[in-house]
Amino acid sequence: MPVARAFRWSILAASLTASAALALGGCMQTTGPVAYVQPRADLDTMAYGQPYSAPQPVVVANSGGGAIAALSNSFAASPVPMPVGYAAPMAPVRYDASYHLDAGDKLRVVVYGQEGLTNSYAIDAGGSITMPLIGAVPARGRTTAGLAGEIAARLRNGYIREPSVAVEIDTYRPFFILGEVSAPGQYPYVPNMTVESAVAIAGGFSPRAKRDVVTVTHTDAGGAMRAVVPLGTPLAPGDTVFVGERWF
Repeated sequence: MPVARAFRWSILAASLTASAALALGGCMQTTGPVAYVQPRADLDTMAYGQPYSAPQPVVVANSGGGAIAALSNSFAASPVPMPVGYAAPMAPVRYDASYHLDAGDKLRVVVYGQEGLTNSYAIDAGGSITMPLIGAVPARGRTTAGLAGEIAARLRNGYIREPSVAVEIDTYRPFFILGEVSAPGQYPYVPNMTVESAVAIAGGFSPRAKRDVVTVTHTDAGGAMRAVVPLGTPLAPGDTVFVGERWF
């Protein structure tokens, strides 16, 4: 009798153990609902006035699939590049062709086919250039075209049958700046120069300078002319700029 009871208890314990194991296994294998925390739109609404919404993906039909399809979709989703415009380079501004030559100008004279005559010539204090064969040629008061015509006429007179001559300005005569600037003196002229740029080349105004107007002296074939001008006034080669002193 005790043996039968012990046997029943062992069977009962085994069945309880099996039931518990089955129940535990069922719990481990049962897939329950999973909760996802949705992002709150409160901060987006406060900052931008509307909740954040993710952009919709762009899908491109591709029969290849796989990595090729993914790459195609990434390119399709990329923004179209904006066209780029390129500005054409600005052409250098040449000085007025009506410029009248004077002492201090340095010229480049080209006589085509005549290397012995092609050279750079400076206009001397007397207003002339000196060339081989034809000697001194008056240049003061002439334009470059007028001087080229004069040189060709002299070469044609017993030297070259049909000379072709070109004259261009190699270096302009300098300008002068005096008065209340940091470094008064003589400086090389640059085409399209103004009074303001001349003052800058001379180191700027001194502390006592009058900064609104200056006095410019210009000399040409008609004589010397002096005028009080603002800072934006253009300068010519050989001009003299005087910066006055302010009274207060």
